[in-house]
Amino acid sequence: MGHTRKWGTLPPKRPCLWLSQLLLLAGLFHFCSGITPKSVTKRVKETVVLSCDYNTTTEELASLRIYWQKDSKMVLAILLGKVQVWSEYENRTITDINNNPRIVILALRLSDSGTYTCVIQKPDLKGTYKVEHLTSVKLMIRADFPVPTINDLGNPSPNIRRVICSTSGGFPRPYLSWLENGEELNATNTTLSQDPETKLYTISSELDFNMTSNHSFLCLVKYGDLTVSQTFYWQESKPTPSANQHLPWTIIIPVSACGISVIIAVILACLTCRNAARCRRRRRNENMEMERWSVSIKSVEG
Repeated sequence: MGHTRKWGTLPPKRPCLWLSQLLLLAGLFHFCSGITPKSVTKRVKETVVLSCDYNTTTEELASLRIYWQKDSKMVLAILLGKVQVWSEYENRTITDINNNPRIVILALRLSDSGTYTCVIQKPDLKGTYKVEHLTSVKLMIRADFPVPTINDLGNPSPNIRRVICSTSGGFPRPYLSWLENGEELNATNTTLSQDPETKLYTISSELDFNMTSNHSFLCLVKYGDLTVSQTFYWQESKPTPSANQHLPWTIIIPVSACGISVIIAVILACLTCRNAARCRRRRRNENMEMERWSVSIKSVEG
């Protein structure tokens, strides 16, 4: 004796086939309705909340079937209160089931861009599940490049300086150029790489320039219709003056005066000592003469 399965109930052995049919039905319904989905723009690694825009009650939630899909792929399903999350969204997608069912996607990726559709099925009086509500949200993910950084790499040769400009974590594919006075310069060793998992780009470029003149370089990164830039200034080095050239006159004059004073003092001291020595010799001579006269007088008297 054959059994008839009601439309809207899950087949016991081929749930994936049934889900594919549901997604196709939801897509056709949305396409034929002519409704333009609302848009939400987020950045990579941010969080987004997508709502079903369906008001319900706690009692009604127990009997609803809620499906979330992105384009033609399943994201999440809630059946009889049990939540199933598909592998691409596992460990970063949670449900917020209240009077307005919604999902929260964490750590957004570029691959999360697309149109998300919430399908709600509700049983009728006969227990047959039918589409009760359907709404779509277009999610756009941006990945902006941060302002580039410019670092000094030193001197590869005399009078030549090398700098590097780099930025990472953006999308789409970028183009980096060096400019001076509005003219593009010849860069060296420009590298571009893309993370195979996140699809985000990293770009860097080196520039050599003559150190003997002043420069103002612009590192410009273009991606899509957007740009980011950083400016590097170089000031020509002046010859280092001698130590004496750095001394102001207010220091030179007092130091010179002190030096002259010391010299004069030394000369005066030398002259004083010389005169004192002469005086001592004169006194000794006079004393000796006096002693001789005294001896002579004593001899006569004797």
